[in-house]
Amino acid sequence: MDNLFTLLIVLIYAALMVTIGIVTSKRTRSVDDFVFGGNKIGPWMTAFGFGTAYFSAVVFIGYAGQFGWSYGISAALIGVGNAVVGATLAWAVLGKRTRLMTKHLEAKTMPDFFEKRYGSKALKTAAALIVFLFLIPYTASVYNGLSRLFAMAFNVQSDHAYEIMIICMALLSAVYVVLGGYSATAINDFIQGIIMLIGISCVVGCIINYQGGLSEAIDKLAAISDKSVPQGSLASLLGPDPLNLLGVVLLTSLGTWGLPQMVHKFYAIRNEKDITRGMVISTVFCLIVSGGCYLIGGFGRLYCTLNPDGDGNKAIIKILTNGKPEFDAIVPSMLEVALPSLLIGLVVVLVLSASLSTLSALVLTSSTTMAHDLIRPACKGKLSDKNEFTIMRVLIAVFLLISVLVALNKNASISALMSYSWGALSGSFLGPFIWGLYGKRTTKAAVWVSFGIGITLTLSHMVIFSFFPQQCSEIVKWAASLPLNLASPINAGAVLMLLSIIVTPIVSLFTKPCDQKTVDNAFSALKQS
Repeated sequence: MDNLFTLLIVLIYAALMVTIGIVTSKRTRSVDDFVFGGNKIGPWMTAFGFGTAYFSAVVFIGYAGQFGWSYGISAALIGVGNAVVGATLAWAVLGKRTRLMTKHLEAKTMPDFFEKRYGSKALKTAAALIVFLFLIPYTASVYNGLSRLFAMAFNVQSDHAYEIMIICMALLSAVYVVLGGYSATAINDFIQGIIMLIGISCVVGCIINYQGGLSEAIDKLAAISDKSVPQGSLASLLGPDPLNLLGVVLLTSLGTWGLPQMVHKFYAIRNEKDITRGMVISTVFCLIVSGGCYLIGGFGRLYCTLNPDGDGNKAIIKILTNGKPEFDAIVPSMLEVALPSLLIGLVVVLVLSASLSTLSALVLTSSTTMAHDLIRPACKGKLSDKNEFTIMRVLIAVFLLISVLVALNKNASISALMSYSWGALSGSFLGPFIWGLYGKRTTKAAVWVSFGIGITLTLSHMVIFSFFPQQCSEIVKWAASLPLNLASPINAGAVLMLLSIIVTPIVSLFTKPCDQKTVDNAFSALKQS
């Protein structure tokens, strides 16, 4: 009976999303309508769109479980970092300049911005390929997290059911994005954001109350000690490993500044005056949702154990072949223990809302990038807006198909998939984008260097630490022994982002400047504000 109730809620929710797609499709008649919503999206919808694209099943299921287990209550600091750095500072530093400059340059995508800001079609092509390829593992990680939650909610364990759930999620996200584009995405994001705020508040209350209240839950955490954590550290403000916690904060907070699907929100906002209001709304949203997710994860050890002979009231989390706990199973196990059965439906819709909003942003960004930045230039002016519009919709299906195939690898870690995606994208784009908005002296050579470092080091890390860790065991041991564990794709991604910001202006000092007319044209947008 409970499963039927949960299924009913999910079906009603899915019907609502599709209906919005059908209604908005009547107003989506051009490429600009599809990509920007006609530049009529106000601060509330933009802010909620920013927040819902930021958080998905990856955070709620993967990151909350892993980092809550590793850092305890201090994992909530990741949520604070997401709100302050990932939202407030991102809007303050990037919002207005991005809106003004991209509108003046008529740049529809981040690769389009790189071409028109630096005067290089080759940069546009390279950036478009990076976007398409490295958004795939991020999308796959979202499907992975969703399928795990659905398996818990409906008590389904078979691989066949896992595959069906992933395919259904892909079809649902494809339908309303294909129909309504950015307008459908913005309206759905607003509804999904409200669901997320209500849902995460209910879940936090249930998780804490099940342990007797916040103070008692913290006392229980303080009593835990094992080989990996000293007693009391899981209940301390900075946790057992502050340096590596900082790496997580940097990756998950600073990373939004260089992600094309996040920056795109600033392109489409109605006007510059809405930036300040959007910043406040987005910050509050991120603090509640992200802070709540990581706070939940911080109590994971009170609900789960690695010891099959341990507390019978705790779920047993299995040890994987790499010797680490199955982090992705922690939060679903917690929910199964602490939540009343009727609330499971709300949680499923909560995570479904978070994930579909992220998926819609990813597929819209990817299809737009491929159609506008690769296929249209290749056609040399022979591709009409109508045909480009059609190609974008077809590419949504292609992108989702590839992502589903990656996600069908059930053993792929959610956090690893997302970390490699964010590390490659922000590790390549962060420096060139920020300095492109603020530094007239930034050069094409510096952009190429940032791209090269971001992609080369990400791929190298994947090969050494994910594909062939046994063959490269000495390198793995050395990287893991460093104060900042560089064997972790999370820390590696954070380092790449910082390198991009540092290397870009340094290389610019020693390389040929961009064409002065190109630079003056780009920065003239700021004088007109």
